[in-house]
Amino acid sequence: MSTQPRIHGAVDEGFGPVADVFRDNFVTRAEVGAAVVLYVGGRKVVDLHGGVADSRSGRPWTAQTPAVVFSCTKGILAVCAYLLVQRGELDLDAPVTRYWPAFGRHGKDEIPVRWLFTHQSGLPALDRGLSREEVLSWETVVEAIEDQTPLWRPGTAHSYHAMTYGWLVGEIIHRITGQLPGRFFADALARPLGLRTWIGLPVTERDAVAWTLAPPASATADLDPVAERGLTMGGAFAFPADEDGLVSFNDSRIQAAGIPGAGAVSTADGLARLYAACVSEVDGPRLLTPESVGDATTVRARGQQRYGPPDTGQRWGTGFLLHSAPARPLLGERSFGHDGAGGHLAFGDDEHQVGFAYVVNQMGDADDQRANRLTAAVRACLGV
Repeated sequence: MSTQPRIHGAVDEGFGPVADVFRDNFVTRAEVGAAVVLYVGGRKVVDLHGGVADSRSGRPWTAQTPAVVFSCTKGILAVCAYLLVQRGELDLDAPVTRYWPAFGRHGKDEIPVRWLFTHQSGLPALDRGLSREEVLSWETVVEAIEDQTPLWRPGTAHSYHAMTYGWLVGEIIHRITGQLPGRFFADALARPLGLRTWIGLPVTERDAVAWTLAPPASATADLDPVAERGLTMGGAFAFPADEDGLVSFNDSRIQAAGIPGAGAVSTADGLARLYAACVSEVDGPRLLTPESVGDATTVRARGQQRYGPPDTGQRWGTGFLLHSAPARPLLGERSFGHDGAGGHLAFGDDEHQVGFAYVVNQMGDADDQRANRLTAAVRACLGV
């Protein structure tokens, strides 16, 4: 029989249903440790956490507990890119070779920057065999991308670039700013906003990170071989977990390296505050203009992927997962964000001035509905 979990934090009047669902996830959905944060109009209205951050020691989850948030990292990089667009330093429709000349080899010379964000460039997996050490070093992966021939004619199909997205987008940021994406994010966003969010975890934070538990069933079961190669970087590491159930991203070396498409470490507040700042005044003027949000939320790819599971209705904007039913319903057509392997979700919405994030350590399976239940509660509270 399930025991009533101890939930900590605060909820403003009118947002009790979010707390009810958060608590019920522990009772009925095998939640181990988690946090959920919601900002509305620049004000934090939900700030909840509960459970165990590390099942090995029993360390409790606190408001300051960060976790590896997997592909929520992609949304962070997209926010960084839109800042560069607003500064006039990046044109999403220019060829990649304007910023990264060597990228153009092997039939990639006409690929626009935008297709790197929309999973249309034909580069979801690399042919070159890479060791884990090579994957953790920046230049080796960049060189492998330069040497790669697209797996389909770019622009004619889309397929989720689970890992390569990080280096594709990250190298554009690197070429423009002279900073690797983790450093640019830290300087431009994390430090000014006071976020406990990193792409490249400092050693001082290592012991605070939640220990991620593998999903009940393999997240790579029945995948197309190309998709599986993309998830594991050609076998450089197991994803999500090895045969003994150890989740690769618990490795402190991986967390410190800051795998750019999947390795961010963040508290729920860090992600929610970032998206809140994109759409409302949190610490100064909102980060993204209505024009940027309009561009970001324009559907660029949808339907069946070239490699991957059957279509579940997911829709992709430029760097962001969009409001997608039934797979990932958010608030509406102005919602933009990203989910992360096993259950994480973070997004913003400028129509409702919302920043939301849900962070966990027990990875769910393909049918996991914990985040969707929370967003349904948010919609109910807002009358959406």
